[in-house]
Amino acid sequence: MSNDTGHGHHHDNGHGHGHRHESGHAHHHDPADLDWDAIGPLLEQNAELSTGQYTAAARWIAGLPDAPEVRRVLDIGSGPGVIACLLAEVFPEAEVVAVDGTPALLERTRDRAKRLGLGDRVTTLHADLPADLPGDLARAGEADLIWAGNALHHMGDQRAALAGFAGLLRPGGTVALVEGGLHPRHLPRDIGFGRPGLEERLDVIQAEAFEQMRADLPGTKRETENWAALFCAVGLAPQGTRSFLLDLPAPLTDVARDHVIADFTRRRGGLGERLGAEDNAVLDRLTDPEDPAGLHRRTDTFLLMARTFHLGRKA
Repeated sequence: MSNDTGHGHHHDNGHGHGHRHESGHAHHHDPADLDWDAIGPLLEQNAELSTGQYTAAARWIAGLPDAPEVRRVLDIGSGPGVIACLLAEVFPEAEVVAVDGTPALLERTRDRAKRLGLGDRVTTLHADLPADLPGDLARAGEADLIWAGNALHHMGDQRAALAGFAGLLRPGGTVALVEGGLHPRHLPRDIGFGRPGLEERLDVIQAEAFEQMRADLPGTKRETENWAALFCAVGLAPQGTRSFLLDLPAPLTDVARDHVIADFTRRRGGLGERLGAEDNAVLDRLTDPEDPAGLHRRTDTFLLMARTFHLGRKA
């Protein structure tokens, strides 16, 4: 899955959306234990890096043949509201309801919407998913578009959750799942020290952590990740799949570089026990601000990734 650092309780880079699992349990932390005053701005910053991807995806959805008028959008796992506000701009006639389980992030969403002049169209709903699906979520009203950015895979019974989404749609409405894509790349295969292929080895470890995360979810059920087939199973017609690229070449802006540094710092802390001594030493150098070969000073650091969107429409 892409890069998870900011989507509500399912934080990814794009909402801060796109999930990266540093350990199998990181997302189970009690939100009350986290310093949202410190985390919130980072999530917003991370999400803003990916607004081009999400804008292109939203415009694709809006331009589909026979697309219904979008009057209400539910952004599931909305995080700090970056994407909710973006959706309000792409769908100017719609009310956008940002749904998240963290009150501090919903507050950031309201503040952002007000700053952007969207306060009358972007509202918030506190909900813990999937426990509040579909019951309490129905308070938001029927939706023409449900946007679930890297959220479904954090629900133990993905088929049941998707059926819950379908039950919240108006006839002709669409579910947009952001699931899968290509893992981010930030560095050349050979960075000049350590064993080449560091990021590929990190991918393997993160895949193991993802499997552990899924295994630990309440009521978890294994599901073949054939999203078109899952849409059909819950009464939705598949409407297509597209991937959108985030391509930030070297040299990175300061904001993008800070994002990459934070990402590698998290991975050093979360994956260190699973890595060998040589790779840990490489990560130590990469995150050392004084090391001339580290991420703070390298001129070859980039950010390249793809997010994949899957659409299903209610008859």
